[in-house]
Amino acid sequence: MSDDCTDTQQRINDWLNGEAKKHETEPTSRVLADILSDSCSLKHVREQFAYPKNGKFPHVDLSLANPDEECIYMCGNSLGLMPKATRALMDEQLTKWAEHGVHGHLSEPIPWAHGDECALDGVAKLVGGKSEEVALMNGLTVNVHVLLTAFYKPTDKRHKILLESKAFPSDHYAIESQIRLHGRSVEESMICFEPREGEETYRTEDILDYIDKNGDEIAIIFFSGVQYYTGQLFDIPTITKKGHEKGCLVGWDLAHAFGNVPLELHHWDVDFAAWCSYKYFNTCAGGLAGAFVHERFKYDKRDRMLGWWSHRMKTRFHMDNQLDLDDGAAGYRISNPPVFLVVPVLGMLEVFKSVTMEQLRSKSFYLTGYLEYLLKYYCGEDSPHRKSKIWCRSITPKNFCERGCQLSLKFNVSIDVIYKELTRRGVAVDKRYPYIIRATPVHLYNNFTDIHRFVMALQESMREAEKSL
Repeated sequence: MSDDCTDTQQRINDWLNGEAKKHETEPTSRVLADILSDSCSLKHVREQFAYPKNGKFPHVDLSLANPDEECIYMCGNSLGLMPKATRALMDEQLTKWAEHGVHGHLSEPIPWAHGDECALDGVAKLVGGKSEEVALMNGLTVNVHVLLTAFYKPTDKRHKILLESKAFPSDHYAIESQIRLHGRSVEESMICFEPREGEETYRTEDILDYIDKNGDEIAIIFFSGVQYYTGQLFDIPTITKKGHEKGCLVGWDLAHAFGNVPLELHHWDVDFAAWCSYKYFNTCAGGLAGAFVHERFKYDKRDRMLGWWSHRMKTRFHMDNQLDLDDGAAGYRISNPPVFLVVPVLGMLEVFKSVTMEQLRSKSFYLTGYLEYLLKYYCGEDSPHRKSKIWCRSITPKNFCERGCQLSLKFNVSIDVIYKELTRRGVAVDKRYPYIIRATPVHLYNNFTDIHRFVMALQESMREAEKSL
């Protein structure tokens, strides 16, 4: 499947009807879901992940869920599942620590002093950057601060930072604090761009129009690649280009985009970007984050936050306190890489030896389309098949080019009981009270059977929740 996004739902409908007819079953049947899962050319990728079972999964009511059956994991937008390769690599490094002690800093495999560099080529490929444009370091919000400290240089004329109104709180707080640290007021310098009245997502033309009219006052545009609340994928190259036309620097928070959608940061001319790794890249909770700095800043000596690891390796141990600043993104590092956070990055790169982002993007088209199809059929406001007064709709864009793996479902009642009932049935999803559940069929390990099981469990949960209304 190409990344052509026209008539997304119609193409899904035609495909499902064709598959159902071929296999002599209904498009909504569990039989078809199992057939589609078994025939998927990427099913081998799922086998590379540890998939939790209901018997060990917290809060599951085993009278409602088979303890030997895999749980329904639709929460990769919050924390991805563990690649099996990670455990073996972690054990290897624990053994090395036990046997080598301090010599582990320079001994193979994965010399600790250079562990981040072992993963640079693989990560750079996933973000569409050159290795010297990428650094693996810190956590996401720390990297946002590191980058804004270097690139936010407000003047009386150009001092504003533009972000989306529902940016993740950590981005919001980081930008607020950076503005204050530069002696300016948040009220004057922070612009939280709103969607049109009555709409949940943002229109690209409105963002471009705002930049066109107000860009002379904007120092930095800092949007999310994929918006965490709605799942909207922003048009990164188009917004970046417009920002540059108006003299703005353009950075991106790629927390929900990294490992989710194909990225071409170098080609798109992005100035800087930051991301975490524990969502679609499936490292551990709080896993090692990353940063991108375009190569045009490779020899830029702009003031920034510094540490020993900002210093070039070949002179680092001279210890004369005369900074020999490293080139490119490496010069934005501060501290030595924590090897036990580097290991999960390398474990996930083992998975990417057997699949490409383009293949995953194609699978995501089918998975999200199938989920949307079943939700409309069983849970939609106008569906004749709905068996509850409760209904939901997706607020994520219908156009596939404007979304990643996540669908954000908005309910007509509070989700507190629905969420608890889903949990009892072995379903892991993400909640945003009062009305939103984020359901995410991740292209790496979820399949059509997971989606069908989720929608069936959701129906049951809605019926149970109705009793409490």
